[in-house]
Amino acid sequence: MTQAPTRDAVEAAARRLRTAAAAGVACSPVRDLIGSDDLALAYAVQDTIAAQRRAGGARVVGRKIGLTSAAVQQQLGVNQPDFGILFDDMQYADGETVPYDRLMQPRIEAEVAFVLKDDLAVGDLSLDQVAAAVDYAVAAMEVADSRIDGWDITFVDTVADNASAGVYVLGNDRKTLAEFRPKDVAMTMTVTGQDESTGTGTACLADPLLALRWLALQAREFGYPLVSGQIVLSGALGPMRAVAPGATAAATITGLGSVTLNFSKE
Repeated sequence: MTQAPTRDAVEAAARRLRTAAAAGVACSPVRDLIGSDDLALAYAVQDTIAAQRRAGGARVVGRKIGLTSAAVQQQLGVNQPDFGILFDDMQYADGETVPYDRLMQPRIEAEVAFVLKDDLAVGDLSLDQVAAAVDYAVAAMEVADSRIDGWDITFVDTVADNASAGVYVLGNDRKTLAEFRPKDVAMTMTVTGQDESTGTGTACLADPLLALRWLALQAREFGYPLVSGQIVLSGALGPMRAVAPGATAAATITGLGSVTLNFSKE
């Protein structure tokens, strides 16, 4: 009989991913350690790495939602999104340059970012309650970056690896939900050397606000509810694009303006 994965397996998976991140050398998938279908163990790995990061001084500033695209879900054989943690050292300002050697296998996507003014810890977390908790939204881009070699990931691999989070950039044009409707936005993103990426708000779980509500429910269930001041990246509005050294990525989202991120040549 095959022995079920244990806490030792969770620690081993976390160690593999942390070593890869520290060395800048991608590792093999972790599904051989925690199994291929245990979501709770995958999030346990994510939590273990996050606890180690917090112990090292990193500060949690929000969450990211991943796998909001039906096409990506189908590719990985799953029927739900996932989420990861945003730390303070992952954020860049509009127009800044990311040192390319900080990244391993970067892929960028454009998103709506929400900033909360109220906690989402109690109540039924209805769509109206979630919308009322939003202070403002901005255009954003997330650089997804897998620590797993060749992006050879299943659902548990990406969850364990903090939902393949890398870095992100927020735009400067703040809009309230009275000023735009997230599901109605249209996005265009250009990346040096890549085909243009386009998409809409409906590509993100039919509405980025629905994605935010999904996260609010999941975060509370896992014991870490969303709180005032946190940033939430809603998930991709269109296809992601690979990023090469020296590239510039720029996205425009109707109603929210534009945002740009540069990457160093080395």
